[in-house]
Amino acid sequence: MLLPTTNLNIESIVRLPAPEAVRALSPMSEAANRTVIEGRETVKRILAREDPRLLVVVGPCSVHDTAATLDYAKRLLRLKRQVEREFVVLMRVYFEKPRTTIGWKGLINDPRLDGSCDVTSGLKLARELLREINELGMPAATEFLDPVVPQYIADFVAWAAIGARTTESQTHREMASGLSMPVGFKNSTDGSLQTAMDAMLSARHPHSFLGVDNEGCTAIVNSRGNPWGHVVLRGGRGHTNFHDEAIRDAAAKLAAAGLPAAIMVDCSHANSGKKHERQEVVWQNLIEQKLKGSPALIGVMVESFIHEGSQPFPRPARELKYGVSITDPCIGWETTERLLLGGAESLASARNSEPEPAIA
Repeated sequence: MLLPTTNLNIESIVRLPAPEAVRALSPMSEAANRTVIEGRETVKRILAREDPRLLVVVGPCSVHDTAATLDYAKRLLRLKRQVEREFVVLMRVYFEKPRTTIGWKGLINDPRLDGSCDVTSGLKLARELLREINELGMPAATEFLDPVVPQYIADFVAWAAIGARTTESQTHREMASGLSMPVGFKNSTDGSLQTAMDAMLSARHPHSFLGVDNEGCTAIVNSRGNPWGHVVLRGGRGHTNFHDEAIRDAAAKLAAAGLPAAIMVDCSHANSGKKHERQEVVWQNLIEQKLKGSPALIGVMVESFIHEGSQPFPRPARELKYGVSITDPCIGWETTERLLLGGAESLASARNSEPEPAIA
């Protein structure tokens, strides 16, 4: 008699609906399609140095309340329009949370916040939320963690991140090579830039890898390679990398490797010492660098929500405070407005004070 040798630690396997079935429930609309396409093309122009504006990816650390997220999106859209001469604003709409050990894995994995892990409902909820946000005219940014998820929601995403814990992963580099939008690769948690550079280089090339097709069947995916990668500096292991020396050093290393010296800086995580209020210090430093003409600095990321800080979780959903993060602490809306409006005013003043070119 043969003894079992597979799935010994698997309690159950639940089939997901095919990507095409979930997409059919929240189909792409003309308004959302226009937002996605314009968002992607604008980011590409920034990376190609054809648009001098600063890319700003701002929003909650993670989505846990769709009503509060839509509330934030509407506020951010109004602010986006006020600062659009200086900034290109995309909203963080993050559904997946990489965990160092254990913890809530995000809205897709556990949409009811109760450990039930109804991934099917999570995928449907995430897709519908992205459609609503894009239909407002607010382009969305997200981090892709599970390599199957892009088949369900990527058509609504203007910019994607590969996180510090997954930048070294071959699976994520292959996935990024096939994504349809620009991708930011974060330096590793120890602060290593080389990991992000290696990921960026790998993703620029074609790959063949395992994935799922539109019908949800296991398939070999053959990618073309994604030329729109760049690095995201987030600090690491007790040190920061947002100062001008760090950005100049990163730009020189990228250029020496034959890679575009286009750098986004994350104001949170190790760059803020995980203190949400210190994001403002990092932001102001980056605006000063931009005023001095830093050629490599193309973008900034900020973790922001309606109210500042974070709240303990897990706990019953009915006890959660509205508009407060349940993962990393965020700056509040008033601070977000002040930073973006103040930064835009500073950049506009500098631009307006530039001397007119001489007439030959």
